[in-house]
Amino acid sequence: MERSRCFWCTHDPLYVTYHDTEWGVPVYDDNDLFEMLILEGAQAGLSWLTILKRREGYRRAFANFDAEKISRFTSRHVERLMHNDGIIRNRLKIEGTVKNARAFLKLQDEVGSFSDFVWNFVDGKPIRTPGKLTRETYRPTSPESDALSKALKKRGFTFVGSTIIYAYMQGVGLVNDHEDSCFKAPSRTRRR
Repeated sequence: MERSRCFWCTHDPLYVTYHDTEWGVPVYDDNDLFEMLILEGAQAGLSWLTILKRREGYRRAFANFDAEKISRFTSRHVERLMHNDGIIRNRLKIEGTVKNARAFLKLQDEVGSFSDFVWNFVDGKPIRTPGKLTRETYRPTSPESDALSKALKKRGFTFVGSTIIYAYMQGVGLVNDHEDSCFKAPSRTRRR
């Protein structure tokens, strides 16, 4: 018998694996959080499956999301990446990745941990959207994504609008929005 999954999860094996093993699972590692921030920004205007299919290409192109290395990328790196078909070849997104790496490192220097910084926006525990979660009740933003987006923009990050940040929060488990009918729906995640 096939498991019931969230409406957005197609039958593509890559999508199913992502849904079943990553989406909504709390992430605390700074490097993993940085990777997902970059990938969510790359998704802007595209489907998540498009990005998942290029994830390994992104890892190769962006030094396995090593922010220290990416922060040293020059315009020559950007030009080279504009010809890399393993990633989305959008100059603003590529330059945004370099800018975000620099902002990420600066934030770490100032507050110590990117993980602590983002988890502070949900009081350190995954939150659940109030009410019954279905395809019809999904929303693209929240007060928490608005606040985190604003804080990241203030610190120099780009491609961090509230909609992107809400998807990011879902992806890294700050928010657990598995539909009530999904086998991954949390039974103990607190509702806000």
